[in-house]
Amino acid sequence: MDKNPDGLQGASTRVSRVIKAPRKAVYGAFLDPDAMTGHIHTFEPREGGRFRMSLTYQNPEDSPGGRGGKTSEDMDTFEGKFVELIPDEKIVWVTEFESQEPGFAGEMRITWSLADANGGTQVTVLCENIPQGIRLEDNEAGSRSSLHKLAVLLE
Repeated sequence: MDKNPDGLQGASTRVSRVIKAPRKAVYGAFLDPDAMTGHIHTFEPREGGRFRMSLTYQNPEDSPGGRGGKTSEDMDTFEGKFVELIPDEKIVWVTEFESQEPGFAGEMRITWSLADANGGTQVTVLCENIPQGIRLEDNEAGSRSSLHKLAVLLE
């Protein structure tokens, strides 16, 4: 975990995992709305394309940090846009949470990097400019959970 000296903006986390699938399959899963869970409101998988989705926690205690969602007690709704798409190598998007809480405001940048690894693809997620209302350990837990779900989908 990295944090700027002021401790308010610019915090970042980086989490990695090997997924036992080729890079092409991993990259494709990110751009396939049918591979996602939750409610997809908008999904335009191209550079400059927008997305908006809602993830519902069946049990708010199962959310990262165990405190429920940012939009409501059991939901995270967020929107963003695809900034960079390099097939089978990298996906970069920026996103903002819909929330009345000022601590969840601001645009977070998420970079997914894909590299060949023994037995599959090394997937690294770098989250930058994490809103101050999100604890870094919760963000890391959410990233690990996303990587785990990706592995379950593809392995």
